[in-house]
Amino acid sequence: MLDYATFPDQRQEHIKETLRETGRVFVAELASTLNVSEHTIRRDLHELSKDGFCKKVYGGAVIIIPEVSDFTVRKSLNTSSKSKIAHKCAQLVKPETCIFIDSGTTNLLMAEALPGDLSLTVVTNSPEIATVLLNKPLCEVIMLGGQIHKGVNGCIGSAALAQIQGINFDQAFIGGCAMAPESGLTGYDYVDCEFKKSVIQQSSENIVALTAEKMPGVARYVVAKSTDIDVIVTEENTVKEYVNAFKGLDICVHQV
Repeated sequence: MLDYATFPDQRQEHIKETLRETGRVFVAELASTLNVSEHTIRRDLHELSKDGFCKKVYGGAVIIIPEVSDFTVRKSLNTSSKSKIAHKCAQLVKPETCIFIDSGTTNLLMAEALPGDLSLTVVTNSPEIATVLLNKPLCEVIMLGGQIHKGVNGCIGSAALAQIQGINFDQAFIGGCAMAPESGLTGYDYVDCEFKKSVIQQSSENIVALTAEKMPGVARYVVAKSTDIDVIVTEENTVKEYVNAFKGLDICVHQV
């Protein structure tokens, strides 16, 4: 058996592999598994956090989700899982309401899944989503304006922000890069995250759709505390421990 106390590189590689597999590690468990002190594990996590691999949280650490900046690339990832999540989100939409649909690949699929006989008003910052919704005969579409951010594939600048602040939403379907109970919903683009914050403040119910690999995890900028989110829609195989943690925060979690 490898003496992990003697080989710090191998020890840290084991920690990284565990983070890749589970998304989170606990100091006490790692110390017991690797037969080293908790102080040693905390030092390892400090080094890994400095390298940008994880973020330290109470009792351990969560993995930092890598950024995929190209929207076209993101559209091709996890299409089956995103489709299931998107259809569930579409089922959550209440008729005769005003909702916001954020730009994003899962939300684009959600827009496609909305029934044609559903009467509602949809505000979006995504040209692609707006185009899809034009084919829904009972759907009134409001497209936010301004410069289109190519990485986000939507309008997130000052013009869009000003419009958002004049609208009250019954529901908002928000995109995100990562989420964990302690760190909340996070993203990689600062301007986009600030835009999402404004949307959340204007909505009575905030819904986040996330594939399993995004939970638990953390990205660079905070969008919202976990308690600011009302509903999470995720995959059936999302780790039960984190599903229960979110439920413990009075968040409704749908697994599909």
